Amino acid sequence: MNFVFISPHFPRTYWLFANRLKRNGVNVLGVGDCPYDGLDENVRNSLTEYYYVQDMKDYSQVFKAVAFFSFKYGKIDWLESNNEFWLEQDARLRTDFHITTGEQYADIGRIKKKSAMKEYYRQAGIPSARLHHVSSLEEARKFIDQVGYPVVVKPDVGVGANDTYKLKNDDELQGFFANYPEVPYVMEEFVQGKIFSYDAILDNKSEPLMESCTEWPPSIMNIVTDKLDLAYFVRADVPEALRRAGRAAVKAFDVRSRFVHLEFFQLEADKPGLGKAGDFVGLEVNMRPAGGYTPDMMNYAHSMDVYQIWADMVTDNRRLQPDLQDDRFCVYAGRRDQFSYVHSPEEISRRYGNDIVMAERMPEMMVPQMGNQCYTVKLRTEQEVHEFIRFVTERR
Repeated sequence: MNFVFISPHFPRTYWLFANRLKRNGVNVLGVGDCPYDGLDENVRNSLTEYYYVQDMKDYSQVFKAVAFFSFKYGKIDWLESNNEFWLEQDARLRTDFHITTGEQYADIGRIKKKSAMKEYYRQAGIPSARLHHVSSLEEARKFIDQVGYPVVVKPDVGVGANDTYKLKNDDELQGFFANYPEVPYVMEEFVQGKIFSYDAILDNKSEPLMESCTEWPPSIMNIVTDKLDLAYFVRADVPEALRRAGRAAVKAFDVRSRFVHLEFFQLEADKPGLGKAGDFVGLEVNMRPAGGYTPDMMNYAHSMDVYQIWADMVTDNRRLQPDLQDDRFCVYAGRRDQFSYVHSPEEISRRYGNDIVMAERMPEMMVPQMGNQCYTVKLRTEQEVHEFIRFVTERR
């Protein structure tokens, strides 16, 4: 099997996807914008061959790399990056090289455009926030007359919480239109609630081989815009209502043979048209693993290897790794260098040393969302989770 792995060096732990493929006997062919000599040794050892391109955004360069591999090794069976930023380019490459094991370019809109996701939520029986395609100030005011302030505006196609804003009044609405971005935007009614993600690895019939749940703070958007500290955790359990919603969503989107990260609001209060307090409401779908080191946190929480489960899905379309049912909470808490904190790194180490599974600096690209320094621990109870978050993020 020939597998082209796009950008195997970023995020830092993604070499593990390539490593597990190679362990399964796959010919792993890497394409990336890091010179070969600059690759971590783990990345180099996980690849059969690597093709360096100067600009990953230049489609002709990446196309040439895949064409070279196709000429040298024969038919390409899979092509994947597992990275949100490259999903559309991945789909285009699959279509151009007749690689059928993944999303095709003609279908990518339904999983990239936030507006297109609404219809599939409807088919799955999952409520979602009302949406307006931003066009003019007058039309935006008509939409707000229906849903009220605040509203959220964000790119119809975007990654994470980048360029996302909450507008609380007419002055902020006018300010948004005075500096209206060039890309298409959507406006949604504001939903108050915690964010949960349904994370799964799916086989070629959309059946889950692995399921996990991550609980996120109510607004990732505010963490970026207000420079708050990010703290979130992989739960020891998957709430049954979330499990049902996640499985219904992947069936409606007809997504197969992928690692997926589907986001939902859990309503804090009854909201007409959406549901009762505690219900799950569709937020958006991401047809790739959760960001940062969340896949590693799933491993720590559930005593498993998601990289191996994913590789076994690719090569065998089944899970070979046993479910040990040894479930814990795995918690991430980040800090920003510009702030002073009550508890020193030494105090954190003394208190949580036996529970710490990761403590490191974050790459600059991830700092706006995740902070400069992270601490990740494995704990038994949700009470311990919130105490850890308070201890690490309490500022002076």
